[in-house]
Amino acid sequence: MSENAKPVKELTYNEAFDELSTILKTMQSDQCDIDRLASLTRRATELIAECRARLTATDEELRTILNEFEN
Repeated sequence: MSENAKPVKELTYNEAFDELSTILKTMQSDQCDIDRLASLTRRATELIAECRARLTATDEELRTILNEFEN
């Protein structure tokens, strides 16, 4: 969001999700400055990609654990 925002990889999943929610609220409000729209969109895209990657990795890990449990 800002130049001093934490790198996405350093955020917890919940921090990334919360920041994404904040960005969405900002973009939907009358307070969204058109000059910040591109940077907000860029940051949101990075957050979405990171959250998706973590969810996919967790899903794969859980499938592996459950598969081992069933065998």
